[in-house]
Amino acid sequence: MTWIKICGMTNLEDALVAVDAGADAVGFVFYEKSPRCVTVEAAREIVRELPEGVEKVGVFVGASAEMVIEASNSVGLTAVQLYPAADHRLLPLDSEFFRRVQCDVIVAAPIQLLEGLDKDKPSAFLLSCRAVTRILAMVVDSGDAERPGGTGRKFDWESAAWIRDGMSRVGIPLIVAGGLSAKNVAEAIAVFRPWGVDVASGVEARLGKKDPEKVRAFVRAVRAMDAKVS
Repeated sequence: MTWIKICGMTNLEDALVAVDAGADAVGFVFYEKSPRCVTVEAAREIVRELPEGVEKVGVFVGASAEMVIEASNSVGLTAVQLYPAADHRLLPLDSEFFRRVQCDVIVAAPIQLLEGLDKDKPSAFLLSCRAVTRILAMVVDSGDAERPGGTGRKFDWESAAWIRDGMSRVGIPLIVAGGLSAKNVAEAIAVFRPWGVDVASGVEARLGKKDPEKVRAFVRAVRAMDAKVS
C-alpha cells in the first residue's frame, strides 16, 4: 500500500484525525518561514499522545546537522525530511550524522532543483550524499529555492516521469508531494507509482488547520487507487 503522510501538524486534534483516518505518518515543520512551523516543545507534546506505530516526521529546510539531531531526538521523531538550503546545499549525510540522528532520513528536493540535473543521470543529487543505503526515500515536491515545499501547487507530473524511472534504477523509494488533494492523488499515483504521498495544504481548512473530512477523503482516495492498481 502507498505510504501516506499528512504534513504540517500544529495541534494534537489534527494529528489524531490523521491517525484515525488511517495515515501512516504525520509531519511537523521546523522551518520558521513556514506558516505551519511548530516549536520543538509543541511537537514533543503532540508526539507524546500519538500511537507508537504512527511515523512522526520532522521537516527541515537548510538546517544544520546539530539542529536536526537535537530536534529529532528531543521530539522523538521516527524520520527527518531534509530540504536543501536556498543555495541547494544539503547538510553532510556522513556516518557521524546517521549515528547521532537515530532515525530514518528522507531527502527532499523541489522539482526546480531536479530539473537542473542531467536526465541521463537522475541519481546525481542522491549519490553525491554518499549515503544512499541510509536514505529511506526521496520526496519530489513542487517549489523552488525560495520556497522548497508547502506551495500547494502541483508540478507537471507527466514531464517529470523520468524521475520515477531514475529513482527506481538506484533503488530509492519515491514520495510525491506538492498540490496533492483527494481529487488528484489518484492521478499522481498512476503517473509515478510512488512508494508514498505527502500532503499538507490539500487537506486544510485554513493555513495550519486541517479539515477532518478532507483528511479522510484523501486517505480514502489513496486506498481506492491502491486497490485498483494492486
